[in-house]
Amino acid sequence: MKIQPYFTTLIDSYFIALGVVIGGSIIGCLAAFLTGKPPLTEAYRISNIIRIWAIVAAIGGTFDTLYSFEKGLFDGQTKDLFKQFLLILAAFGGAQTGAMLINMLTQEHIS
Repeated sequence: MKIQPYFTTLIDSYFIALGVVIGGSIIGCLAAFLTGKPPLTEAYRISNIIRIWAIVAAIGGTFDTLYSFEKGLFDGQTKDLFKQFLLILAAFGGAQTGAMLINMLTQEHIS
């Protein structure tokens, strides 16, 4: 029964990516305030830039994922390939949710 730890990993991946985007944007907003830049504009800009790093942080580095893809493609282990795809998809979802929350809170998209 290894289903339970995998779903836990999916949820962890989602919330790690969400936390990286939100936390990075808030800390960047604080730094922008201290340096005299517009904080909400900087938080919005940082949330868009930091998404790819949030995904990498959530999946635990790129080499493990690439190794699992290689194993899935060349060794015929499609189960591992599918699991890694879902893990990356969960990380994408968390990063996108974080960016949307920052976008909604800063309202930088409204002219």
